Amino acid sequence: MTKPFIRNHQYNLIKKLANQLQNTCNTVADRKVVEAVRHSVQTRILETFHDAMDVQKQMVEQVSTLTKAEEFQHYLNSLEQHVEMFKPVTEMQLKKLFPKVKKLKAPNLAAIDYRYVTYLGWNDIATNRKYIIYHLNDRLVGTEGRFTLVSKKSVCFLCNRHEEVALYTAVTKFKPANASPDYYKAIGNYVCVNSETCNKNITNVAALETFLHAVTGDRYL
Repeated sequence: MTKPFIRNHQYNLIKKLANQLQNTCNTVADRKVVEAVRHSVQTRILETFHDAMDVQKQMVEQVSTLTKAEEFQHYLNSLEQHVEMFKPVTEMQLKKLFPKVKKLKAPNLAAIDYRYVTYLGWNDIATNRKYIIYHLNDRLVGTEGRFTLVSKKSVCFLCNRHEEVALYTAVTKFKPANASPDYYKAIGNYVCVNSETCNKNITNVAALETFLHAVTGDRYL
């Protein structure tokens, strides 16, 4: 059996594209349009798995042969068993990531279904802080920053979906050469209030990884 190779954000993308193709098959009569969408969906999925083994690519590209609703559902169900879990973390690991936070309020780690996690995020409402944990190149990294609720929905910079968001502001550890000792720079973005919702929506980790590089100041993470 092929070991899990599909990350949560990749599975989200597959679901999104498969739904687009299914909707096209159901609503568009022009065969050329349907085939164009079919080709586009197949290409985008394969681009996501350009480093995968041939047998793995064959699994995901089967979407290009589907036409009926039950076929799409069976396809998604069959791929779900190949979703790679986010490596579980412990409270001790979290405390090591945030040694300056004396009373770190960790989430209920035992209740998390790590199959559907791209990043681990949680809010500490009492202190208006948000924490983000991510495995980057097999290294566990984390950021914490100020979490300011806003009164409107907007686009989350991580999942690129229109959701209830908050302004997340983190102080970067990077300092330019010859910077003064009191150099300070904060990076702010709108992020989903609910990290579980964000993890269901996210289809690309580029923004997340760019943000982590900027905040940690480590180009070689």
